[in-house]
Amino acid sequence: MKVWTKVSITDKNKEVEQISKSLTNYLYGYGPILDVCRKYRISRRDRKMIDQYTANRIAGLLMLYLSKNVERINDIVNKYNISAVDILEVIPEIEGYINK
Repeated sequence: MKVWTKVSITDKNKEVEQISKSLTNYLYGYGPILDVCRKYRISRRDRKMIDQYTANRIAGLLMLYLSKNVERINDIVNKYNISAVDILEVIPEIEGYINK
């Protein structure tokens, strides 16, 4: 019997840690999150809690990816593939240095 539960991965991987922190900043460091925090007066402490949660989740996904645990990744995709989300269309977006 499968039971859905949250677990913490005790294996430490400095590269995963760095990438998770960087991606969290990439996702939330700038942009609409700053406006939302100001508008709703989200405290610095609460913002840190959101950032920590995001970094932990990214790290977990990266660890699953590195271990090639496709079954667990598919479980997550299937559980959180909710059609009622307000995301209309996903348009891949990146930023970074380009050669001109």
